[in-house]
Amino acid sequence: MSDVVLELQGVEKTYNRGRPNAVEVLSGADLAVRAGEMVALVAPSGAGKSTLLHIAGLLDVADAGSVRIGGREMVGLSDRRRTAVRRREVGFVYQFHHLLPEFSALENVMLPQLANGTGRANAMTRAGDLLSRVGVGARADHRPAAMSGGEQQRVAFCRALANEPRLLLADEPTGNLDPATSDRVFETLIELARDTGLSAVIATHNMALAARMDRVLRLENGGLVAA
Repeated sequence: MSDVVLELQGVEKTYNRGRPNAVEVLSGADLAVRAGEMVALVAPSGAGKSTLLHIAGLLDVADAGSVRIGGREMVGLSDRRRTAVRRREVGFVYQFHHLLPEFSALENVMLPQLANGTGRANAMTRAGDLLSRVGVGARADHRPAAMSGGEQQRVAFCRALANEPRLLLADEPTGNLDPATSDRVFETLIELARDTGLSAVIATHNMALAARMDRVLRLENGGLVAA
């Protein structure tokens, strides 16, 4: 059995296709991420990093090419089946935490588990364990507004991993934080990913942070090249 968790082949994406203002973002992009591998994705703003991550995570559909997760072809699946795979196999972290403000940190990490059919007691136990692992266990009952930016993003990491996905996709996950906090939070993310053995593709502008990953790829002219 192949140990490739995520594979993109010949992925293309153009916005406003067929119009004078068409913008080609991806042009034959190829990517293979193995089990437990952490890949940094670097590129200038607007180069297509978010588009690539959204296609890899089944939030967007490519115009052409193949997307495989765990060796299974995702292209052509119904919306319902794509949602099921995404909920079970993929975790997302964004630049802004997107935590639900009316719920506590613990509840925010429980919610994706409950949506996936996990019982409340088990969801609460896993949420508490994850929050403790990243150093915010004491803040479990706090709502996001009562937490610092670094704490909020740690909770977002826990939420992304709540359903034990095999793939983590992160889009500038420390972009809203000051440099010192960014460094600490990024280290937490790497440690959490290593501890759980999942694969990760993390987009970042910070080359020092990217250098901590197993590989660094640059998105250039619609394709991926070694940086």
